[in-house]
Amino acid sequence: MSETEPGSPCEPWEYSLHIPHDPRAVTVCRRTLRLILTMHGLIGLVDTAELLAAELVSNAVRHTEGPAALRVGWSGSGVLRIGAWDADPSPPEPSDPFDLTLYAEDGRGLALVRACADGWGWQPLVGEGGRGKYVWCELGRTA
Repeated sequence: MSETEPGSPCEPWEYSLHIPHDPRAVTVCRRTLRLILTMHGLIGLVDTAELLAAELVSNAVRHTEGPAALRVGWSGSGVLRIGAWDADPSPPEPSDPFDLTLYAEDGRGLALVRACADGWGWQPLVGEGGRGKYVWCELGRTA
């Protein structure tokens, strides 16, 4: 695929997947993300991107009551952004990665995001009719 063909890794793109408040949505998001990245020739990012998306979407489904959404975007210049929207405007509360117990059942999600992503953040969505928050992370191109 040449650098200027539609769908090439250099051309920017973005996908959004709106999901119901259902734990099965995490699997749907992971599989959809794998397909998107494979179709765009970014297979080298799939494993880490799947892990990060699963953590972000899991938090959105587990800690909120309403619908959620997964957004995936490629900058065209080598940065993949993965984000999850949910209806709760409360900020995410990442655990201290050095304070997690070996057998903890939860609390590792955002610590994994912080450890595996090249950057992450969040923003409240409260204006112009928006509500909730958007939590995102970024990966640089490795393949």
